[in-house]
Amino acid sequence: MLGMRAKVDKPDMAIGRIASRQHGVVSRQQLRNAGLGEAAIGRRVESGRLHRVHRGVYAVGHRSLPIEALWMAAVLACGEGAVLSHRSAACLWGLLRPRSGPVDVSIPGTPGRKRRTGLRLHRSQSLTPDLVTRRRDILVTKPARTIADLKRVASAAEHRRAIRQADVLGLDIGPDVDRDGTRSELERRFLLLCRRRRLPPPEVNIRLAGLLVDFAWRDRHLIVETDGYKFHRGRAAFEDDKARDLRLRQAGFDVLHFSYRQVMDHPEQVASALRKTLADP
Repeated sequence: MLGMRAKVDKPDMAIGRIASRQHGVVSRQQLRNAGLGEAAIGRRVESGRLHRVHRGVYAVGHRSLPIEALWMAAVLACGEGAVLSHRSAACLWGLLRPRSGPVDVSIPGTPGRKRRTGLRLHRSQSLTPDLVTRRRDILVTKPARTIADLKRVASAAEHRRAIRQADVLGLDIGPDVDRDGTRSELERRFLLLCRRRRLPPPEVNIRLAGLLVDFAWRDRHLIVETDGYKFHRGRAAFEDDKARDLRLRQAGFDVLHFSYRQVMDHPEQVASALRKTLADP
């Protein structure tokens, strides 16, 4: 009896070790490698010890899976060479927030897609091993490749947000990524406003008087701060803004503040105020 129990425990212990490294999921091939035959796998599925996630991929012990387990299961389901990519990779790197929907997986090879429930497959001849790494033990495209892939499936705003977040996190996304120096959508819209109204281009996010300012025209001694509600609400933020303005004015700069609503809903008024201020001697 003890000998039979040991034979059962040995593959289950091996499966447990594999699952612990893979966020609680294993492939059918890994189950076989651990010593389970088809009948043994079937018995464990029937008894609820294994739960099918995708064809050939199982959750060990329970159905409730964290997002990392769903990403890992998707990669395992697509076989050798498969990696998390596109939007799903951006979420794994912390560039975008996870959301429901199919998991993006890339596979080396010629173009063409085969539908799989819960998966969005991408085939690429340019997906080489040097563009792949591991994060949280999941095979995933490196940040630079992730940003490039994301451009094809995300909105322009999401793509810009991912680029900014990659810079904040210090991830290497390469020197050729289109950056405008802004740190938020509000800053980007203000910079676009200046370009469209043919205003002199400002410097973006530079240090003056020991402070990081949003926009500056140094030759005109003018600074513009764009005030999003999230980061400028409350008494502490109000007092900090007043202290910053005083310090900048003491350094010889005029300071203008424009709110999110002003930039978004009243761009002509903002442009008129800027044009007048920049024209003053």
